[in-house]
Amino acid sequence: MPPITVDLHCHTYHSNDSLMLPAKLLEVCRARGIDRVAITDHNTIEGALEAHDLAPERVIVGEEIMTTCGEILGYFMREQIPAGLSPQATIQRLRMQGALISVSHPYDSVRAGSWSEADLRQILPLVDAIEVFNARTWSASANPRAQALAIEAGIRGTAGSDAHAYLEVGRAVMHLLDFDRPTGMLASLLSAQVEARRSSPLVHLLSRYASWRKRAGWKPS
Repeated sequence: MPPITVDLHCHTYHSNDSLMLPAKLLEVCRARGIDRVAITDHNTIEGALEAHDLAPERVIVGEEIMTTCGEILGYFMREQIPAGLSPQATIQRLRMQGALISVSHPYDSVRAGSWSEADLRQILPLVDAIEVFNARTWSASANPRAQALAIEAGIRGTAGSDAHAYLEVGRAVMHLLDFDRPTGMLASLLSAQVEARRSSPLVHLLSRYASWRKRAGWKPS
């Protein structure tokens, strides 16, 4: 079977720093040849559920969860996990619902949600993967360091655009064998090919703009 193209890290207006509407995001994915997209809003699965209702065959329900030590990505989720738990407690809750677990942009030290080396290495035996390419990393060295760690630890890698605006969607994708559940995705990651480009640091201004618009009373329409 031919591989599918997947973006494993996208946000919607349910994140406090994005204005993307799920329906429009799905249109952009179709136009750019993205077969599957993981909606991973900050500390909520509401955007993912909204998108999944529109296109269940295209959407992976996910969440980017802020723990006490850094951010974790959950995929194929059924229940939302709150921010502020320890990494171990967050991982345990993800395991209880059968989710696949990756670690967000582990070496992007400028952003909230990055990991210290000690905390990161402590959870490596507990997760399925780490994000080896995130298109929004501030530092050019962050992704190569994550890739090197994945190889050293013998752990699989995920990649995603971390899109908060439509122009970012698809900046980092993976070409994978088709899958429909966490075990299938985990197996597909073994032979995955990453096609990726870092976004301009200016995209972070789009997040600040989105946050400002929301404080000024923006509502989805």
